[in-house]
Amino acid sequence: MILRHKARTNSAGPTGHLREDYKMRRLTMIAGAAGVALLMSTGAFAQVPPDPANPNEAVPEAMVQPAYGEPINIETAKKAAAGAIAEAKKRNWNGMCVAVVGPSGDLVYFEKQDNCQFASVTISQHKARTAARYRRPTVVFERLSGKGPFFAYLATLDDVIMSRGGNPLMAGGKIIGAIGVSGGTGSQDDVISQAGVAALK
Repeated sequence: MILRHKARTNSAGPTGHLREDYKMRRLTMIAGAAGVALLMSTGAFAQVPPDPANPNEAVPEAMVQPAYGEPINIETAKKAAAGAIAEAKKRNWNGMCVAVVGPSGDLVYFEKQDNCQFASVTISQHKARTAARYRRPTVVFERLSGKGPFFAYLATLDDVIMSRGGNPLMAGGKIIGAIGVSGGTGSQDDVISQAGVAALK
């Protein structure tokens, strides 16, 4: 009985190996075909023609972004924040958070009014950081995002906040930092932020 069992086992072995070899060859062929299809599709995507309706297809002749200057120091940062807070008090707005960052977006100075909402502590810093790192007011992102699906890519950019209230701080035509304000409506935030910018002029 034992000998017969062994014989059956041994005779089944080669058939099993043939099946495994067939499966492996089939998988290899499928993988190869998939690779060729992927390469061909990649080439096709690389040759997508421009879309005349997409304003992002236009190639500017020059780059006009302002250069970065020496990072804002603490005294100058306090001056910008003081100008912002003074404007809020003048308008009887109690609820603003004001953040001032250097050109890299790192926090230099922060001040908040007593009634500032907790969320605005970090939102104000985010607005300032975006304005500094991207060298433009955050209202630019807000307005572009409202222009339709061709600007949906803005939401994929690293560390961008698309609401007004963040503005670069300039000295000698160069960016030394930025100020971000949060706590009111977007328009209120931007008015207070602009007051901080004006305090350095």
